[in-house]
Amino acid sequence: MQNEDVRLAEAQANPYTMPMLKGLDGWLEDGSEEARLALRLDAARLPRHVAVIMDGNGRWARERGLPRVEGHRAGAKSVREIVEASAHLGLEVLSLFAFSTENWKRPAREVQMLMRLLEDYLRKEDRLLMDNDFRLRVLGNKEKLPASLRRELERVELLTRGNSRMTIGLALNYGGRAEIVEATRRILAEGRLKSGDVDESVFSRYLDTAGLPDPDLLIRTSGETRISNFMLWQIAYAEIWITPTYWPDFRKKHLIQALVDFQGRQRRFGETDAGSSS
Repeated sequence: MQNEDVRLAEAQANPYTMPMLKGLDGWLEDGSEEARLALRLDAARLPRHVAVIMDGNGRWARERGLPRVEGHRAGAKSVREIVEASAHLGLEVLSLFAFSTENWKRPAREVQMLMRLLEDYLRKEDRLLMDNDFRLRVLGNKEKLPASLRRELERVELLTRGNSRMTIGLALNYGGRAEIVEATRRILAEGRLKSGDVDESVFSRYLDTAGLPDPDLLIRTSGETRISNFMLWQIAYAEIWITPTYWPDFRKKHLIQALVDFQGRQRRFGETDAGSSS
């Protein structure tokens, strides 16, 4: 506790050396679990891009005897909290896996309700995005989405295009394999590149995430230990953090804990440990 007090005093004396700690005043309650966790963070080693597989809405609802759509409604509250927390913590990009190419197999009524919820959420939260300088970036194939949702997504993307504090990648009708196939089709359709011109850097420019850094950290809620066809190309060297917490119960303390755990890992990118000969 003494070390935490020292870190807090240093942060208060020079808050710009540890930008995430500026949020302790008014955002995190002094002495709270979240504040104590935040004091363990190193501003210089924050991930630039955190991607989240938001899982467990249906099970959360079932365990409470509620319709699955209530789990999705509860999950929307978590989205707002984690978006705001990510900005306070200084992340550049937060990507949220909202609806996969495989999710169309769910009951039609559930899919319709989820699409309606997404549309309503965008209408209600566009002010939040603008007031906080957030940019929305849609990942995935929008063509199969309902026309009204597509229009709303395009409206908010255009509205927030000039914002720069944090980019929110919203993955809708998204699949990692489909994204790679589509990128290949774009390259072939352009017809400008020869096979020898295509390397990893060039190929990345044809993905939905073009211009964004690859995720440093992938979070999955609900305890499942799979990546579910999410960002197969981009997460090649991402650290993976899995929590049994269902998405509707995921809060800023969980996000901060994930960041603390991330900073406790050694990222080698294929190299050996420092000082190791093997």
